[in-house]
Amino acid sequence: MCSPLHQPDGPLLPDAGRRTFLRAAALTGAAAAATGLVSATPAAALPQQNAGAATSRWRPDPESPRFTLVVMPDTQYLFDGASINKAPVEASLRYVLDHGRDENIVFLSHLGDLTESGRADEFEAIGEAFELLDRRQVGYSVVAGNHDIKSSTDDGRGRTPYLDTFGPRRMRQLPTFGGATPDGYNTYHVFRAAGREWLVLALDWRPSAASLTWARNVIAKHPDTPVVLTTHELVYADADGDEAEFSDHGEHLWDELIAGHDQIFLTLNGHYWPAGRTTRKNTAGNDVHLHLTNYQNRYYGGSAMIRLYRFDLARNTIDVETISPWILGRAGERLNELERGEIELTGPQDRFAVPIDFEKRFAGFAPVPVRGPRPAERLLIPGTVAYWRFDSPTHPDGSAAADLRVPDLSGHRNDLVREAVPGSAPDALRWSTGHHPDQPGHGSLYFDGSKPPLRGAYLRTENNAPLNTKTFRSGYTIEAFLRLPADWDAGRNAWSAVLGRRGTLGAAGKTSGDLDEPVATLSVSDGPGLQWAAAPLNQPGAVTNWSHELPRDRWWHVAVVNDGKHTTMYVDGCVVARNPATRTTGLATAGLPWLLGAYEYGGRLDQLMHGWLGDIRIVERPLRVRDFMTAPTPPPH
Repeated sequence: MCSPLHQPDGPLLPDAGRRTFLRAAALTGAAAAATGLVSATPAAALPQQNAGAATSRWRPDPESPRFTLVVMPDTQYLFDGASINKAPVEASLRYVLDHGRDENIVFLSHLGDLTESGRADEFEAIGEAFELLDRRQVGYSVVAGNHDIKSSTDDGRGRTPYLDTFGPRRMRQLPTFGGATPDGYNTYHVFRAAGREWLVLALDWRPSAASLTWARNVIAKHPDTPVVLTTHELVYADADGDEAEFSDHGEHLWDELIAGHDQIFLTLNGHYWPAGRTTRKNTAGNDVHLHLTNYQNRYYGGSAMIRLYRFDLARNTIDVETISPWILGRAGERLNELERGEIELTGPQDRFAVPIDFEKRFAGFAPVPVRGPRPAERLLIPGTVAYWRFDSPTHPDGSAAADLRVPDLSGHRNDLVREAVPGSAPDALRWSTGHHPDQPGHGSLYFDGSKPPLRGAYLRTENNAPLNTKTFRSGYTIEAFLRLPADWDAGRNAWSAVLGRRGTLGAAGKTSGDLDEPVATLSVSDGPGLQWAAAPLNQPGAVTNWSHELPRDRWWHVAVVNDGKHTTMYVDGCVVARNPATRTTGLATAGLPWLLGAYEYGGRLDQLMHGWLGDIRIVERPLRVRDFMTAPTPPPH
């Protein structure tokens, strides 16, 4: 086993490069504090530009899928007896204040060894620095490191300068504080981000058996809450920063607490250097990410460097960055080569991404509720002229019958009937229980079409269906759920249609473009992507909207909305880029049926769908995204 390198003359990390990563906001607060190497602005004397902000409460966005957890490791060399330098810590804390909104910073965790000797004067100085966060009610946690206290375990330790400065009496003034052990040396904190609660468990340097029992109880009282565990010592890395390993005490914490509690998905500790990280499987078989961050061996005692853990639940990633706001705030000065190299660390242990499928990782203790099917009548909003769904309880799987008839649930008699290319297999159209997670009906039809030779089956409205002649002069919304299989191939399957109108542009009286093209089609291009090519009433030919390419083997929702003036395509509720500015009013028609899963050219069947189609709805007015079928169910009307 490698030996820990927690020593003043430990090896330096390799030079992180000479990047001078400058943020647009320029750290005005940090620059104001960083007036020299040893002088510091008193914590009570906030810069003038922050004076108004000092009295307003911190309000991060609790629903955004992106948020930032800030981590500050060992600052002990900045608070070492007569050598006290608050400026770097204040600069880092001002960074939190200055960038809280654009970074959506929700919490800050200090990893212990706040001071060198645990003296009252040392704690008084760093305590004053943290008043910057207190005044704005910014949530944070601290833990005691071995330099902060005298005795090894928290039980019976009694009163210390650490506890006097950062004990529960101070912490309970913050909105994120949850509670503490009776002695005050272990705390927990709860913040809301990405639409849910997260718990930070801040454990002492050497928690006793009673404190670990307390920690288990805290987790048990928050059974569906992800937990970030912070403590001073857990893992260490070798001189090259290779994969980290447990210290003896870290192994004890793993065995007694971490491994058996699936909610703990990330641990953060300092104490050792260089920085390092590893992952271990807990008893539930899930990854726990174990990170060591500490820069006290670097220039200016680490200059109160901070780690930014940028959680992005939309991308299932945590992006990690390590910066020195104190040096960054002085970037306009003549920094020397050493200082410039410390603005941002870019080595593999300091700047990296952690891929986490959060929904899957948290499923064992906080599964995402499965959205149940919704009654069809709840989807019949005003203006609905056709609504089809394929969740027939009598046909959960297997081939669709040759005489299949799918009713129009809107009540407007736009029923669908099955057609097939002669010679196609009986199961070219078959039932499926697959569906988009936000789809009202929990079922779909699988269309197994391709060419050459042309084969497959499709659906169409009957010749006398009212939908066939509608022109939608006041606007329309067409929505569909679809999924392309992993074996979808452009050579065999491109240019099939999700749905469209039978009849050519020429037959509808148009004079521009390829007059053999259909009058309207929502097609799957060779990307595969989605193309809405339709002839408005006010244009001589078709106007086209294009989506981006769609990854195979996942469900998508597409909506095409016309407001009487322009047509806009949405994919999963997001506007696509290639929406033409051309004025488009209504839809031309040749009075012929609509097709589902089929595309015609020159009035003849040319390609059939290869993939799944779920619910399809047509409304004769423009809808907002919040009114799409993926949105929360509207109340009955």
